[in-house]
Amino acid sequence: MTDVTGAAADVLHTLFHSDQGGHEQVVLCQDRKSGLKAVIALHSTALGPALGGTRFYPYANEQEAVADALNLARGMSYKNAMAGLDHGGGKAVIIGDPELDKSEELLLAYGRFVASLGGRYVTACDVGTYVADMDVVARECRWTTGRSPENGGAGDSSVLTAFGVYQGMRASAAHLWGDPSLRGRKVGVAGVGKVGHHLVEHLLKEGAEVLITDVRQEAVERIVGRRPAVSRVADTAALIRTEGLDIYAPCALGGALDDVSVPALTARIVCGAANNQLAHPGVEKDLADRGILYAPDYVVNAGGVIQVADELHGFDFERCRAKAAKIYDTTLAIFARAKDDGIPPAAAADRIAEQRMHEAALKPAH
Repeated sequence: MTDVTGAAADVLHTLFHSDQGGHEQVVLCQDRKSGLKAVIALHSTALGPALGGTRFYPYANEQEAVADALNLARGMSYKNAMAGLDHGGGKAVIIGDPELDKSEELLLAYGRFVASLGGRYVTACDVGTYVADMDVVARECRWTTGRSPENGGAGDSSVLTAFGVYQGMRASAAHLWGDPSLRGRKVGVAGVGKVGHHLVEHLLKEGAEVLITDVRQEAVERIVGRRPAVSRVADTAALIRTEGLDIYAPCALGGALDDVSVPALTARIVCGAANNQLAHPGVEKDLADRGILYAPDYVVNAGGVIQVADELHGFDFERCRAKAAKIYDTTLAIFARAKDDGIPPAAAADRIAEQRMHEAALKPAH
């Protein structure tokens, strides 16, 4: 079913009528010469220009791409609000296989579309895009971050993303066990790629017992070969069932917490870098009912967006690290709010973020 514009009716309903909607602007971009097909979604600019990455992915259809852009943009509003940034939420998706369809011409065309928004949207890297790609986009668009140090950027943001997750773990331990130390705690990390392998280093430095798994065996081998104290586990299903596991850190794909994994979890804390860990609404209550403390993903993995936002003002790593360290305090504040309101931490984080956006929207424009 389509409406008079030919767009899928369910997408327009999501945009204008559902809880997942409420977006300010959605831009459909096409450049026939380069083959570019992209969607830019701006959820909110109440706190400032929307900031969020560009995802390059082979979606099954255009409707799936629009839906993903809407969901991701909304998530960035909450992430940026909780990170204390003066940025709203936005996200872009480019439809296609980055291994086959990405070209300089396509990225330049995309940069022109972002530039046409006049600074309402600031873009950066995401799945399928890299620092080198942002360097190309920046040639057509000054509202581009996540660039290489050679081009005035901050480079790879995974270092501070992992540092923020580590701070979230420490806060979770302090809340649950009364001590932020992770020494002697058994921590399972699912996904040891760009972010996960940095997180492992933080855990080992503090004296945690670390178990890892990844669908790519070479990623596991890289860590175990260098850090023999780390234990490998066959897969995520085995990891979450490990006896005596204290903390589970999902650091790969989204949807890691679902109706199958949550009942099987042995860990008392879930704190990881993956986006959109809750497979569907209600999972946060299932975790709480089992006595499992969940550190909201978009709160603890905000180190990366803190870094790319700082780049806009002249990147300073130590300044960024100090901001990312505050994820510890933010996480504790969320747990306190959850306890006071009698709700799961994920719901408490949403309330705090929504309050900040609401208060900003009420302020008169300068």
